[in-house]
Amino acid sequence: MRTVGLFAKMPDMNNSPNRSPAPRSSRQRYRDFVEDYKHRRLDEPARAGAQKGEEPKARAGRRPYVRAYLRYLRPHLRGACAIFLLALVVAGLEMIEPLFMRFMVDRVLLDTQLDTESRLTRLHLAGAAFLAVVVVSKFVNVFKDYRQKLLNARVMLSLRRALYDRLLHLPLPRLWDMKTGGILSRLSGDVETTTGLLQMAIVSPALSAVRLTIALGVLLTLNWRLALMAMAVIPGAVMMSFTVSRRVRPIYRSVRKDAEAIDGRAGETFSGIRVVRAFGREMRELIEYLLGRHTVLRKELFAHRRELVLWTAWGLLTTGVNVVIVWYGGYLAVTGRASVGDIMAFQWYTFLLLGPVWNIVNSFSELQRSLAATERVFEVLETGADKPDRPGARPAPAVVAEIRFEGVEFEYHEGRPVVRDLNVVVPGGSVVALVGRSGAGKTTVTDLVARFHDPTRGRLLVNGVDVRDYRLRAYRDLLALVQQDVFLFDGSVRDNIAYGRPGATDAEVEDAARRANAHEFITKLPTGYATLVGERGVRLSGGQQQRLAIARAILASPQILILDEATSNLDTESEQLIQASMAELLAGRTTFVIAHRLSTIRRADLILLMDDGRVVERGTHEELMAARGAYHGMVVRQTTAHSETIEDEWR
Repeated sequence: MRTVGLFAKMPDMNNSPNRSPAPRSSRQRYRDFVEDYKHRRLDEPARAGAQKGEEPKARAGRRPYVRAYLRYLRPHLRGACAIFLLALVVAGLEMIEPLFMRFMVDRVLLDTQLDTESRLTRLHLAGAAFLAVVVVSKFVNVFKDYRQKLLNARVMLSLRRALYDRLLHLPLPRLWDMKTGGILSRLSGDVETTTGLLQMAIVSPALSAVRLTIALGVLLTLNWRLALMAMAVIPGAVMMSFTVSRRVRPIYRSVRKDAEAIDGRAGETFSGIRVVRAFGREMRELIEYLLGRHTVLRKELFAHRRELVLWTAWGLLTTGVNVVIVWYGGYLAVTGRASVGDIMAFQWYTFLLLGPVWNIVNSFSELQRSLAATERVFEVLETGADKPDRPGARPAPAVVAEIRFEGVEFEYHEGRPVVRDLNVVVPGGSVVALVGRSGAGKTTVTDLVARFHDPTRGRLLVNGVDVRDYRLRAYRDLLALVQQDVFLFDGSVRDNIAYGRPGATDAEVEDAARRANAHEFITKLPTGYATLVGERGVRLSGGQQQRLAIARAILASPQILILDEATSNLDTESEQLIQASMAELLAGRTTFVIAHRLSTIRRADLILLMDDGRVVERGTHEELMAARGAYHGMVVRQTTAHSETIEDEWR
């Protein structure tokens, strides 16, 4: 096919030996895929699992997820039963329709013993009844389809609500492993596919079985010879369909995997569009995207060519069966063992017979997709929430009088602690500055305070009580966080400031903005506090974003404030203005500050100098300067260099 050669050869953009090699063309990637497909390597994990006895375990592992899905259907059981009954009515009415045609042909058109008036009377009555059955069948079918759409929408909404809620409360490492693309694919495509489980696993196979049974019964009643002739092709057709479906399924599995990777890369590209443009990588990103999509297109066409075999075979089969019925039925009619009406009815019933067989085969393939999606959705739903409250968990205190670290250690990976033997007492209302090289464990300490993580060993006490004994939601209400990498939502300035207190008045929002030195620039925006900031605040400068984040923290009025290099993106003038109001901001709040600017560190009640997860020096600025240790050397080097920050010194 000529279309697939569009990106067969890409221009070499890397003539310089210092550049990375050019990406492989879509044709090369496609050929590798076809080679794997021909040698069945796409199914090697599944076959290896089957050899080890893991496939039955996988099927058994899906059963709890299916049962969980059925639990979600339980509130909708009455609606599901109503849909099934409506579908049975439609199936029954459709099975009656060929009998009207048989009656009209044999008892009206070909019955020469009746006079013309009697034949017309029969014709009009049969035609009117036939039309009534068709109209009722179509209206019932439309009503059934609408009710089914409504049921699917309700189940989908229920699943999405539960899944979104669970994702919001999953442990952070689990979310990091899933990545944004995996999270969005579960919330969108997987949930939609999961709702098809009701149709593909229950309604469609059951109805197809009922239709098949009724059709076979009617055919055998009408003429058993023709019935056997029509039934002879069914086993072969089913085997052929299952064989083709089994061979096509790995292709679509590979396509879905590629599509998820491509969409994930596209999301990263536009999240980091400034970096892409700064390094002039627009063309490379475009080529990578097109190569990926073109490879997916090749795979889809590869699968489509194999499906064409099945569809062509089914078309030939349907036509062939009709020809055989007319041919063999004509022979029976000539010999007096079948009527013309029997032959015409048989042709109709053959269509009604092969339709359910095709639906059952197709349902099997769709069922596999629905089960796989169900597993992905309910795998998340069955995952435990992040830090569930202990039995008898107590409310958080209204005032934080003391925070104490007792032998605290924390490790992301077993045997590799990032915080070691931390013993610190922080009186309520004091300011603690954490300084040290990047990777020294400063942010991890503040994450422990925020209870994003719990200590691997030791205890973190607030007012003498282990933080794990407080209700997590109540404890987090004590906190406010301002990070170096500010995150603003795509909403108005006011909504972002009031994010922690949605019910705050306009006066309170404006007061918080003034105290963060943000009010002046906000009033100069096109619509003031109603101005939309864009995704991640892209319509604002870095310093403006930082001041909105500080205003958001001020408005929340927390007991514990965490400032993670919160003034790093501010110019000197803005920082000086914020520092002037910092005393008011920090008054009565226990504050943990990660900072490299000496002006921020000086005002701390306690400075913790960290290195390799340990506190190597502690004290006030004056005490540490008098000790003439590592902190003293750091300050001297900063002062000598006339630098506003000491960030580079500790990276």
